[in-house]
Amino acid sequence: MALPTDKEPAVRPSNFLRQVIERDLEQGTYAGRHWGGTPGDAAHHREGAADPAKIRTRFPPEPNGYLHVGHAKSICLNFGLALDYGGICHLRFDDTNPEKEEIEYVESIKDAVQWLGYTWDAAGTRHLYQASDYFDFMYRAAEYLIEAGDAYVDEQTPEQMRVNRGDFGRPGVDSPYRSRSIEENLQRFREMREGKLPDGAAVLRAKIDMASPNINMRDPAIYRIKHAEHHNTGNAWCIYPMYTFAHPIEDALENITHSICTLEFEDQRPFYDWLVDHLAAGGLVNTPPPRQYEFARLNLTYVVTSKRKLKQLVDQRVVTGWDDPRMPTIVGLRRRGYTPESLQLFAERIGVSKADSWIDYSTLEIALRDDLDPKAARAMAVLDPVKMVIANWDEIMGAGHLEPCSAPVHPHDADRGRREFMFGRELWIERSDYEDTPPKGFFRLFPGNKVRMKYGYVVECVGASRDAAGAITEVQAKLVPDTKSGTPGADAVKVKGNITWVGVADGVKAEVRLYDRLFSVPQPGAGEKDFLEELNPDSLKVVTTYVEPSLGRAKPDQKFQFERHGYFVADRKDHAAGERPVFNRVTGLKDSFGK
Repeated sequence: MALPTDKEPAVRPSNFLRQVIERDLEQGTYAGRHWGGTPGDAAHHREGAADPAKIRTRFPPEPNGYLHVGHAKSICLNFGLALDYGGICHLRFDDTNPEKEEIEYVESIKDAVQWLGYTWDAAGTRHLYQASDYFDFMYRAAEYLIEAGDAYVDEQTPEQMRVNRGDFGRPGVDSPYRSRSIEENLQRFREMREGKLPDGAAVLRAKIDMASPNINMRDPAIYRIKHAEHHNTGNAWCIYPMYTFAHPIEDALENITHSICTLEFEDQRPFYDWLVDHLAAGGLVNTPPPRQYEFARLNLTYVVTSKRKLKQLVDQRVVTGWDDPRMPTIVGLRRRGYTPESLQLFAERIGVSKADSWIDYSTLEIALRDDLDPKAARAMAVLDPVKMVIANWDEIMGAGHLEPCSAPVHPHDADRGRREFMFGRELWIERSDYEDTPPKGFFRLFPGNKVRMKYGYVVECVGASRDAAGAITEVQAKLVPDTKSGTPGADAVKVKGNITWVGVADGVKAEVRLYDRLFSVPQPGAGEKDFLEELNPDSLKVVTTYVEPSLGRAKPDQKFQFERHGYFVADRKDHAAGERPVFNRVTGLKDSFGK
């Protein structure tokens, strides 16, 4: 179900969710339940065999946008717990709002879950569900509550309902429709179902307690009228269940044991329990019913995860799309070069708790580096190129001669072989590797200094040429003979500087996109600030570079460590091997943001 990673600890650290699950397993809380093979009511499950899953969790996104890094944590948590405890995790689309949901989002969510390394196929069953498949049962459950005297049709205006609901210092006021008879409520609800009432004319409310200190228990709305076509059910319905009503029912029909959600749903838990307990008592859903547990959502610095704000970034063309490598969406992280294992490792390290806190973005990058370091092939690239000419090359090596050099594909894995490139009279070097007058501690190129060209020869710097504006146009050097790396004379000349390079003869011209954090402050939009005013102006720089020949054969999504510079990935969309190499910076070799 999950991709293995050698970075995961042999024994996972405990947390309150694991303690709850372990307690339930020890006490056999759900051991006697049956599973009908598919979601269904109590009678359906009674006819099935013993549930093969020791626990059942679910990941239930609404298909109204692209998933982000916070969802990645929830995916890893729910699927991971099921994996660890002999359970099954369902993927369920909470598609109860027909106006905001699209098939595009459904497909993107499925792709994201699978890319992260998880599957909803288990015990011979495909556990891929959608709330809209349960609309018939939800309607049946609503009528049951009406017949039990626990729900009524309210025809107050939205403003009247808001005022009569009260607030934290004032109890609510009973609706004038609250005392309707069961027969009247059933008739009016069926008229809602038949499309005889316009949008907003009425809602079905649970009858609980208008004086409850928990405002969510003051007769919450459970059905509303919405004449809108649904992407799955079409125009079969013109009334739709509210999320707080639908979600507990979905869990119950699917035999979920532990319904794990974020803290903003904590105040909804009393209604969750009220509903599943009432339906279980009426014999409609399996027992014991599921229970809800909340954990703190992921707050990651330097990003926004609000779907509204992410959509605003896309719509206003602040970014190039949902998969822009600066976006915290899973498609954006994937295009940036993040791996499934790195996100799993990140989720494991930050853990789960009941307390809200902020996780520094560098924690995510550290997990990525730890995953990529043993995997990524090494390569040389010059990001800000200036040409270096070796004046005595032809005299010593012969005119037009190119000397083959090589380096390991990975310094700690000889079995991965070596990469080949040519050393010649002209090389590309980093502009920052030359100084006329070196500052203290500078051991690279300056007049009279010797350095080793990594994997190649030692050269002595002679000087540099500049244009009228003072910009360096060329660096001149002399070859120190018999100093090629790996030969007996390599150590004959001692140097302090060792710099990377790319041969002019076989270097490959490439586009490199230097991505950084999209925002310049840790908590964009905090307080009354406009988050769009806190964008990092340097979140993307596009440069023309030269890379060693091995990178010219890179495949899209292939990841590398550019020596000295950090980790890079061949862009999934724009990179074309041998034609138009495009590389994205994933992350530096260490955290340097704002430094």
